[in-house]
Amino acid sequence: MAKELLSLDNGTACSSWNYSGMRLATGSTDGTLSIFDFRDPASSNSLRFTFKTKVHEGNIVKIVWVPPEYGDAVACVSADGIVSLLEEIVEDSQPLQWKIRKTFGSNESKVLDVQFGISFTRLKMVAAYSDGHVRVFELLDPLELTNWQLQAEFQNLVESVSSFGKALCLSASISLNPQKCGSQEFSFLVSFNSDTPELNSSKVWEFDQAHRRWLPVAELALPEDKGDQVYAVAWAPNIGRLYEVIAVSTHKGLAIWHLGLNPDHNGRLPVDKVALLSGHEGLVWQMEWDMSGMTLATTGDDGMVRLWQSNLNGVWHQQAAFEPTS
Repeated sequence: MAKELLSLDNGTACSSWNYSGMRLATGSTDGTLSIFDFRDPASSNSLRFTFKTKVHEGNIVKIVWVPPEYGDAVACVSADGIVSLLEEIVEDSQPLQWKIRKTFGSNESKVLDVQFGISFTRLKMVAAYSDGHVRVFELLDPLELTNWQLQAEFQNLVESVSSFGKALCLSASISLNPQKCGSQEFSFLVSFNSDTPELNSSKVWEFDQAHRRWLPVAELALPEDKGDQVYAVAWAPNIGRLYEVIAVSTHKGLAIWHLGLNPDHNGRLPVDKVALLSGHEGLVWQMEWDMSGMTLATTGDDGMVRLWQSNLNGVWHQQAAFEPTS
């Protein structure tokens, strides 16, 4: 029988577990970040409140933990497009405090989503902006989270030359390849919900070492789908598969894609849309794979949490559904 670990305030807008699953960060509609820890890590039976701080004036819509190699730190994305990077620090004999170390974004160019990855032992942050641009930042000093450098900036386009004006993007979704992090250059998937069709479709980006630039190596969209607005993407962990599995949410449903590992002569990776799932009433806004990359959890407008799996014949189906509780 499931046991309640914690009751969150009504104003809680988002939450995120750290990499070990022992700390929970929550963001509220009034811009407050709260941190909770397990009372007894050995038994993991209850959470206790440990810190609260005001980060933004408005709603915190997403929290992303920094990889644990770089300490205890989170990025809080606000509804007004500002990202605040906070770190837990100790000053003299004072209790642990969470303090803002860096902010990203502005009123003209709002941050919609961020993700962190490690490449060649360097911490990098990928950020998607409301003008349709993707920016990759690199941390210059692993001991100082204030010192970031812009490494690259580009639009989410297959063609290198754009033929449209300034884009207006309402949301964006980034998902890093879980396998390509650490001692090699990572790759990532990004898509937009915008008024510019060319930006919307999910595209996989890899760094071209020879020319020192990021290149799109795959586009997860059929010809008739390329202008569809994308609401969420999720790249599955790969344990022994000969292809990658990626989930993409649009107004047409939840698409499951296979991404090949061997590029063609143009450097493009083969893609195959293997399923289009329906079941949610409304749009799917959040998706998360389990550690094995076998089960996908989704939630959206209907407030339901649904679990999806593929059977031995490769046919995807809904495994379970959970009703929201009051």
